[in-house]
Amino acid sequence: MPSLKEVRTRIASVKSTQQITSAMKMVAASKLRKAQTGILQLRPYAGQQQKLLMQLSAGQGDALSAFNLQHDANRVLYVVFTSNRGLCGAYNT
Repeated sequence: MPSLKEVRTRIASVKSTQQITSAMKMVAASKLRKAQTGILQLRPYAGQQQKLLMQLSAGQGDALSAFNLQHDANRVLYVVFTSNRGLCGAYNT
């Protein structure tokens, strides 16, 4: 049977582990909240980009465009807008 000192040491160890786990949960929640906020702030920008692409594709007249066709296919077309500067990380993100 363990001694009283060993039991107290074990209890202190468990409490310490609980504090560390709690701190890690708070950090993870903060990072998740920051990521969600970033995504929500980008939605208007993405909507304007989609609107711009639709206007550009509408200017082609009757020509079929990949931007305005609806398909049930497994392939997806991505149009990427980025800068050509190395220090524009926030813009590219």
